[in-house]
Amino acid sequence: VQLQASGGGLVEAGGSLRLSCAISGRTLGSGTTGWFRQAPGKAREFVAFTRWSGGNNYYDDSVKGRFTIARDNAKNTVYLQMNSLKPEDTAVYYCAHNGRRGIPELSRRDSWYDFWGQGTQVTVSS
Repeated sequence: VQLQASGGGLVEAGGSLRLSCAISGRTLGSGTTGWFRQAPGKAREFVAFTRWSGGNNYYDDSVKGRFTIARDNAKNTVYLQMNSLKPEDTAVYYCAHNGRRGIPELSRRDSWYDFWGQGTQVTVSS
């Protein structure tokens, strides 16, 4: 399984970006794809996840109402629409995939995911 993240860049506070994560190499079926981020000097943290079989999407409280995760099943691609960006959103953003439909408590943990993309830098200026 390969994940290719893209769409990062430099944006002013209040602006928007859309990240993409293209997944290849397997049938996604019942799997879960998540977005995580890591700021300099900080641990990697959960942002959002979605399940390919449907159901609710889940978000960290810090991004709820500003970020939206969405899937395109035909393209095997997951998007992260980021609006009202803040300087504290600055980080390298990673997408990750697990072939199972986990419970929400597990799917928020980076250790639960088996496959990772290379990361894309998001920088929000004040």
